[in-house]
Amino acid sequence: MSWVVRRKRVRAAMDIRRAILTDREVLLGVWLRSVRATHTFLLEEDIQSMVPQVRDYLASSEPEFWVLCDASEAVMGFMGMSGSKMESLFLAPEFHRRGCGQLLVRHAQALHGELTVDVNEQNSAARNFYEACGFVVEGRSELDDQGRPYPLLHMRWPASNKSLQQTGPA
Repeated sequence: MSWVVRRKRVRAAMDIRRAILTDREVLLGVWLRSVRATHTFLLEEDIQSMVPQVRDYLASSEPEFWVLCDASEAVMGFMGMSGSKMESLFLAPEFHRRGCGQLLVRHAQALHGELTVDVNEQNSAARNFYEACGFVVEGRSELDDQGRPYPLLHMRWPASNKSLQQTGPA
């Protein structure tokens, strides 16, 4: 079976649904595994210090959480939205580079049109992903939202941008 056929089968078996309360610990596990795989600029002690904040974030009612599941309803990743701002997008490492992130971005676009997202400057793979989806850098902050020395890039996807729909999955 060719790689393209396998990719189409994986994508066809995905579903995006609203998160439910019982998803929260699974989402925390996805976050933890994803951050360890992608945020190589963080020390393990930095990651562990963030766990209580992430647990509180996932338990809050403010963000609108969307969960990407496979055909058996196993969680592959999730996205948190506050209005048109993508507050979070994390995938289990085994689902990176399979079009899963783009499905979540497309879902956010369908819900809100124009989108914004903040990306850690040191996470070049995330920046490249969002740029491939048509996001552009509009600003930069020296510190992250918690005042830590992890610069953020502020990115925007204008509703008139058709880049993601034209290029298809990465």
